[in-house]
Amino acid sequence: MTDETPLRADAQLNRERILAAAEEVFLERGTGVSLDDVAKRAGVGIGTLYRRFPTREDLLAATYSARFLALAEASRARAVDLDPSSALRAYLEELVQYTNVYRGFAASLGTVLQIGTPGCLATSEEGARLLHTAQEAGAIRPDISFNDIVCVATAISLATEKDTSPQAHIAHLVGVFMNGIGLR
Repeated sequence: MTDETPLRADAQLNRERILAAAEEVFLERGTGVSLDDVAKRAGVGIGTLYRRFPTREDLLAATYSARFLALAEASRARAVDLDPSSALRAYLEELVQYTNVYRGFAASLGTVLQIGTPGCLATSEEGARLLHTAQEAGAIRPDISFNDIVCVATAISLATEKDTSPQAHIAHLVGVFMNGIGLR
């Protein structure tokens, strides 16, 4: 939810409690947990939760916003030292790693990135920028869209979310994808 209207002190406190509780519950039990459980953990009524976060995806986006901001910032800093294809590959690997923080989050990734929180916007803009740069450099096919990148991140996240040590598997699957979208 992107409403920037300043909140009353009590409403802001409730929002912070909801986000903290959501973080705890999502880490413990995954994103499929009942939002009623999140509200109870936060010490607020379910109506208060839904007033601030009308959908599960709104809550996920708000909870993930800082992570997504960090991902975009790290990607921008790293991209300066990499060729365009390698920068896109590193971004995609990191996006999958971030997506796997909460069990079950991958299924909502595409919707969450469209919510409009600062982190969602930054991550989407960075991914689109990297894709465009790689396409301009002739390293990536011109028919690939950022939505394609998100779909692949979702698929790889779903495939690796239960791995105890997914890094090598993620790198392999991202490599398969990157080889498929590169120009021959």
